[in-house]
Amino acid sequence: MRILIATDSFPPNCGGSGWSTYELAKGLRRAGHAITIVQARPGRPRAAREYDGFAVDEFGGRAPSVPFLRNYVKNERLYRRLASHLGAIIRRDAIDVVHGQHLLTAPPSVAAARATGAAAVCTVRDYWPVCYWSDLIHDFSAATLCPACSARMMTRCLRPRAGALWPLALPAIPYMRANLAMKQAWLAAADAVIAVSSAIAADLQSRAAGAASTRIVVIPNPVDLEAIREAASAGPAPLEGPYAVFVGKLAPNKGVMKLADAVERADLRWPLVVVGDGPERRALEQQFARRGRDVRFTGWVPRAEALRWLGRASVLVFPSHGPESLSRVLLEAGALGVPIAAMDTGGTRDIVIPEVTGLLSGSADALGADLARLVTDRALAATLASAARAHVERAFSSASVVGRVEDLYREVAAAASERRRVTHA
Repeated sequence: MRILIATDSFPPNCGGSGWSTYELAKGLRRAGHAITIVQARPGRPRAAREYDGFAVDEFGGRAPSVPFLRNYVKNERLYRRLASHLGAIIRRDAIDVVHGQHLLTAPPSVAAARATGAAAVCTVRDYWPVCYWSDLIHDFSAATLCPACSARMMTRCLRPRAGALWPLALPAIPYMRANLAMKQAWLAAADAVIAVSSAIAADLQSRAAGAASTRIVVIPNPVDLEAIREAASAGPAPLEGPYAVFVGKLAPNKGVMKLADAVERADLRWPLVVVGDGPERRALEQQFARRGRDVRFTGWVPRAEALRWLGRASVLVFPSHGPESLSRVLLEAGALGVPIAAMDTGGTRDIVIPEVTGLLSGSADALGADLARLVTDRALAATLASAARAHVERAFSSASVVGRVEDLYREVAAAASERRRVTHA
């Protein structure tokens, strides 16, 4: 088949969604399909580049820095321009399936497919169809999640984001609601929606108006087990002796400020290595400095180096506050056989089965208690890690996941072909 993948991000400089898109593209190419990659890059000039044999068409354009105006340019304006660009590619290359990977590329992918008669598939990796901010968090200091994007809740979630000037942002609420409704409408027009976890699927069914009427299939992100293990084992250990590790962005939704409380509760005597960077790094450094713990911050590092830190760790601490859709860090930890102590949030239970493939908790205090268990009971840690490794191999390996995506492509492509036949009959 000829497949057009439209994505918000793609390696080498990207987060988990970009790497997951790459793993899918690589697996599809290995299976013999022709793959075209288009990456949305608002705020950047148009460009073309190459990564691992993939020609990446970077669709850029100017984007202002003014809040809300920038979002309008990155959404409504970009959607129209990108849909036209994708449509031209579909016609030129006789594309069978266009697959939108995230919030910037899913709506224009569906629009282009509908205009050309191609089949449209969208992957939903977080909460962008049901939350304007994509994270369901209306209060970063609380553990409760937003129940719905109503005008009332949007008013509440504006306050921590806009600060003292939040009343001036209230006129933007009608735009925010219209923007969310537009995204849901395009999602509902797709031939199929891939939810990467059972939690995402449930939220789409219950919260996304119209999207529940389309076909929603739970297919996780693929994991290239061999490549991950090879990268993690390359070179010497980055640190001698046992250590705990956190890997991720140092941001509120990742719950990083819970790390200090969890480490204190566990009375961790090993070093804690914090791999990543973000807006809460300084506050986290200050918090650990006051407590006198051995914590080492690496800052942002290339993915191969992050995998080396993760793969040699004695335990992964995962304090995420936001509802993780399907954490790539947890998948990689499972693939590498690293014991996991995690917060119970979002789709995490698809990976961490409590007391089977890891430990799950609902508070920083409980997370610290779980961390202490894994540090002191190494037999338990080894048992959980072994089960996690087997679970990831069985349910998330690239070969298994890509095969399921191929089956879906064949179904929607056949349905699109029949639509075209009926239309032209």
